[in-house]
Amino acid sequence: MATPRDVPALHALVESAYRGDSARGGWTHEADLLDGQRTDQAALAQAIADPDHIILLARDGDALVGCVEISRAVAGLAYLGMLSVAPNWQGRALGKALIDAAEEKARARFGATRIEMTVIRQRTELIAFYQRRGYALTGETRPFPYGDERFGQPRVADLIFVVLEKPFTSPAA
Repeated sequence: MATPRDVPALHALVESAYRGDSARGGWTHEADLLDGQRTDQAALAQAIADPDHIILLARDGDALVGCVEISRAVAGLAYLGMLSVAPNWQGRALGKALIDAAEEKARARFGATRIEMTVIRQRTELIAFYQRRGYALTGETRPFPYGDERFGQPRVADLIFVVLEKPFTSPAA
């Protein structure tokens, strides 16, 4: 789990996986949809300090190569977000392993019976990836926070989040 001292490396990982030219080295990114930052160090530090948030980390030696955030949403529901894999580590099943770990942690720590996430609807390859992991589109959408540069600078005008959800069929081991 992430600690305050992980914030600088965590921030660099997330930015490299989502935005800019470095993100284009991976199979999925938001670099064609958004400029600017994906998150900032203050938001990461706040999440780490919050007992209703957990950021799991994957390392290769001392190098941070992946992360995922899980948070308690409401009773029985957890939220999975910020799944990030270093572009040169994508395609090695690390994302799947992080999702599995996040789901187990959501059940064990938060008592979740289901988990949800939001994905920008234009990221069809990413939505398909999550569907192969058992997540289903709910039909619900949520607005993109246009005008709030903490979440990036949109390059297109029609960004919207789709909601995916996965029920847990058995209790955590």
